[in-house]
Amino acid sequence: MLASQAKKAAAALRAQKKAKQESLVAQGDSQADAYMEVDEDWRAIGLAAPARRALIDDGLYHLSDLRKVSLSALKELPGMGPNAVRILVAEMKKADLTFRSN
Repeated sequence: MLASQAKKAAAALRAQKKAKQESLVAQGDSQADAYMEVDEDWRAIGLAAPARRALIDDGLYHLSDLRKVSLSALKELPGMGPNAVRILVAEMKKADLTFRSN
């Protein structure tokens, strides 16, 4: 009798863990969907996901928004690597835009 109770308790615990994991996956999907709604411009120029999220979290949704920040502030954003900075600088030059001066 004790063995069957232990098995039932273990099965209930596994079911609880599985439900929690599925819930986290669903939350992650909705968060990814929220980013996808506003990161079209950044996807178009080929930025990696961490850089796109960093820009969006900082309120920068379009290339023209980069005029509000300095290059040094942009480099300090978490997720903004050297390749992303290189891409953004090149795109700013193409669009004849400049970063904010320090």
